[in-house]
Order: sequence, then structure tokens, then C-alpha cells
Amino acid sequence: MKYYTRPQVLVLSGLDPSGGAGIQADIQAITSLGCHPLPVLTCLTVQDTRNVYGAEAVNPELIREQLRCISEDAPIHAVKTGALGNSEVVDVLVEFLEKHPDIPVITDPVIKAAGGGDLADDELLVTMKERLFPLAEMITPNGIELELLGENSSPAEAARKLLEKGCTSVLATGGHGTGIRITNTLYNHSPTPISWELDRIGGEHHGTGCTLAAAISAGRALGLSPRAAISQAQNYVHRAILHALEVGKGQPVPDRGILWEQ
Repeated sequence: MKYYTRPQVLVLSGLDPSGGAGIQADIQAITSLGCHPLPVLTCLTVQDTRNVYGAEAVNPELIREQLRCISEDAPIHAVKTGALGNSEVVDVLVEFLEKHPDIPVITDPVIKAAGGGDLADDELLVTMKERLFPLAEMITPNGIELELLGENSSPAEAARKLLEKGCTSVLATGGHGTGIRITNTLYNHSPTPISWELDRIGGEHHGTGCTLAAAISAGRALGLSPRAAISQAQNYVHRAILHALEVGKGQPVPDRGILWEQ
């Protein structure tokens, strides 16, 4: 019997019991876009479609063993990270990534839930900025996260500061804005940033940031350039929002299980 293969994406993210964000969003998006997810759980959350009420990191030593075990068994074509729990988990991840420098890493720097709940403390933020971001091909902060990380209310200036500290590229996402159009802007070390504009559909949706970053990682695993992976991911998220699901009493959830056609 002949077995088939797909590009594989290693995912490190948290568990959202509502199924709207976190590792479930990553698994669904990566699978829908033609890749196989290799999921490693980093933290457990108390969460619904309205907010995050608590979180607890997974034992970093368990994560270290999972990374060792899966990397010795399966090829990894891209890495996607979401909520990481605490700075010790970041240290374990950095140790792993330093041994695999050729794998593209897409980092969604999850700091706060849309409802305002915290998913990262100051120590975790510092460790991500100093150790993880320089190893990532792209980080994908929303407006709130970019201002916190870059310590500036100007997206361009905040992105510049992050690039100066070692980031390869920053995709500043506009989904948390209020205009009729969403603007996503890619800042890197070229003189002019690249922007994409998309129609805003309704209000905020639960898990769109996770979905976008996961979709970008799938595109990179499939061999797309960073710009092409961003374009495909944006189209995928837009379509998933058009078919959003009413899961709970809070934000609707993108339908990431839609049949995807490029």
C-alpha cells in the first residue's frame, strides 16, 4: 500500500476549551491548507468565546521531551508558536530552534485575549523579545501587542524597534482596528513596508490571529515565499470569517474547516 505525505508544521500553542483559538485553531487551519500539524501543548487556559480567565503552563521538561521525540521521528517544514505559558517554556523552545536553524518560524506573540485577559507576564514578554524573536522569520502582533512589544504607539516606530533588536520581519495585523478596511503591514529590513487591505466583516472574531499565523506557517511549509504565504493566509481567514460559527455568547469563531481552494 502506498502512503502519502504532506508538509508538516510543528505547533506550540495553548488549549482553548471553546475551540475558538489556540492549538485547535492552528490544527484546523494547517490541515485545511494541506499540511499535517505536529501539535505540542504549551499551556492550559480557562477560556470561553468572551475572554480568558486563567492559564497554567505545561511542565517545560515535558515539552522538551516532546520536541526531542517528534523531531527524531518526523520531518518538520515550519514552526508556528502561539501562547507559550511562561519564560521557561520559551527557553526550551529556543534551545530546540537553535538546533534547527533552517526551519521557518512564524511567531504569534499572544499577550492578551480580545476580551482583555492576560496570557503573558512581563518575564515572558522579555524572554520572547530577547531570545525567541531573533530566531523567528516573522512575528504577527496585532495593534495592541505591537504597541506593548515595541513600546511605541506608532506601528511603524514600534516595528522598527523590534527589527533593531533582531526580528527578521514584523507583520502588523489590523484586525483589532475599527475601520471599514483591515490593513496588514509587513515591516522588514527593506526601505518600504508592504501593505494589504481587506474588507472588514462585522466586528471582532475569536481566534483570527491564531488562524492567520497558522495559515502563514502552512504556506511556508508548502514552499511559498513569505509574501505569498501572507496573501494566501489572508484570503483563507477572510473566507473563514465569512462562514463564522456562533459557538458561545461571545465572539463568533471563523469556520476553519471550510473546503479551501486556492
